Amino acid sequence: MNKKLYRSKSSRKLLGICGGIAEYFDIDPTVVRLLWALATVFGFAGLLAYIVCALVIPEKPDGNIVDSQ
Repeated sequence: MNKKLYRSKSSRKLLGICGGIAEYFDIDPTVVRLLWALATVFGFAGLLAYIVCALVIPEKPDGNIVDSQ
């Protein structure tokens, strides 16, 4: 099993970070968004982490890309 973390294209509000994390862990995206909002309100670390994740986590590729070798 080769599971990778991507930003979500289907479950996104801003950049798909919370949706991607929810897809990776197979949980409800609303729970991830709520926890992220709480982390942002109580300590402001959530905002910095969101920016870092937006820069580091790639967007989920389309399913119809063919790898040509």
